[in-house]
Amino acid sequence: MISEQFPWLTTIVLFPFLASLPIPLLPAKGHKAVRSYALAVGLTEFALIIYTFAQYFSLQDSGLQLVESYKWVPQIGLNWSLAADGLSMPLVVLSGLVTTLAILASWNISSKPRLYYFLLLLMYSAQVGVFLCQDILMFFLMWEIELVPVYLLISIWGGQKRRYAATKFILYTAIGSIFILVSALAMAFYGDTVTFNFADLALKEYSLPFQLFAYAGFLVAFGVKLPIFPFHTWLPDAHSEAPAAVSMILAGVLLKMAGYGIIRMNIEMLPDAHVYVAPFLAILGVINIIYASLNAFGQDNLKRRMAYSSIAHMGFVLIGFAAITTIGLSGAVLQMLSHGLIAAVMFFLSGVTYERTHTLDMSELGGMARKMPAAFAFFTAAAMASLALPGMSGFVSEIAVFLGMATSDAYTTTFKVGIIVLSAVGVILSPIYLLSMLRRIFYGSTGEVVEKTPLMLDIRPREGFIAACLLVPVIGIGLYPKLATQTYDAKTVAVLDRVQDTVMLIADQPGQPMFSAISSPERMAAITAPAIFE
Repeated sequence: MISEQFPWLTTIVLFPFLASLPIPLLPAKGHKAVRSYALAVGLTEFALIIYTFAQYFSLQDSGLQLVESYKWVPQIGLNWSLAADGLSMPLVVLSGLVTTLAILASWNISSKPRLYYFLLLLMYSAQVGVFLCQDILMFFLMWEIELVPVYLLISIWGGQKRRYAATKFILYTAIGSIFILVSALAMAFYGDTVTFNFADLALKEYSLPFQLFAYAGFLVAFGVKLPIFPFHTWLPDAHSEAPAAVSMILAGVLLKMAGYGIIRMNIEMLPDAHVYVAPFLAILGVINIIYASLNAFGQDNLKRRMAYSSIAHMGFVLIGFAAITTIGLSGAVLQMLSHGLIAAVMFFLSGVTYERTHTLDMSELGGMARKMPAAFAFFTAAAMASLALPGMSGFVSEIAVFLGMATSDAYTTTFKVGIIVLSAVGVILSPIYLLSMLRRIFYGSTGEVVEKTPLMLDIRPREGFIAACLLVPVIGIGLYPKLATQTYDAKTVAVLDRVQDTVMLIADQPGQPMFSAISSPERMAAITAPAIFE
């Protein structure tokens, strides 16, 4: 369906930003007025998102819906172009839920509250804009705008090493963004026509060497944000220093922007290159899983351990992308949605723990279950979801990724078995480091910090509400995955159809595994051809 009566998507993108502009006029003393106003804006925005998609979005349509396009800067061909499909819609809903709850989780922010909530609402608009825009220049602008609030939120309201963490974040992500611009401009000016529209770019006939060139640029940029080893080192620093609410958005939404970008740019627009690069994505996914899981063991800082857990979970997303099967790609998208919810609740609960103890060092904690039984219950449920306990969304998404790789006709049996077995090592390691984390925080003898805090309050109703809002869909999707998969199934099938056509063209004989086909001398010669821009 297309709404011709009202620009719903433009309203969704601009409302948080426009509503943030009056914040400087709110009372400077205290923070009750500004936090109530920001929460009202967040709830209104989330209600607009739900209403728009419930009223005008069709789950059976794999094409673009609610299309809006206006000339923005005609001198350079930049259009304000928005649309939603099965890939962007669930991510916008995830963004709305996590960001609104992050505003509620920021209830105790008292330092510079007007600036804090202004930055949160600006980031709200930018991240929704990234998922809905259909112009590649507009995508780059939204991507860049989103970086500034994150940098300021970490550098002003973060921990002791906040400036180091914020500077590292902005350097990594801003340098990575340059690769988006280079690849985007190269694609826009390729051939006889100049266009920045996603749909038009996807229809261009690029040579294979050029596709590999553009694919590499996008992969570096999105690989920094996802993050992919070895571009991951900024994430543990950022999480360990960021306020809990910012970590909720960072893990719950911003990492998913990179996964979205890989599907939208690398897979959908550059399918030939994706077929060649897919085996290397699978290998990088395995490295992410094992390397990050092993690193998680060595972290005494609670949020750093969770950060490495996030890196490991993103490895499954890469393997799902590499599977080149519908169930594999569906599993990758479901893993993005699932991890967005699970990581948000885990980082929120780490913030609750920090508020009570003023430390994230697990060696100083212990025995908290006796003083905070409700928090212990929520934390345990979140950890079970993160380690992919059956009945939780993480289990369904990881199983789908494994099935996608196992049933893929694109690889040799040896390659598939190797990827699955090595990935399964991560499935074994994650319960160990997560259960160890629970044991060190909540079990055993009372830690030094906990001992010095005799009147430690258990989780409050507001905090319990936030945790429940994130855990309920995790359990719901785990018990009935169709709640999530029906939103994007039509789109993932459409994306994979185009990639499968490329697989059949690459294979010298029908049914030949692609992994052996791409290593043939003829294919390698095609990859290394010098005429990249022809």
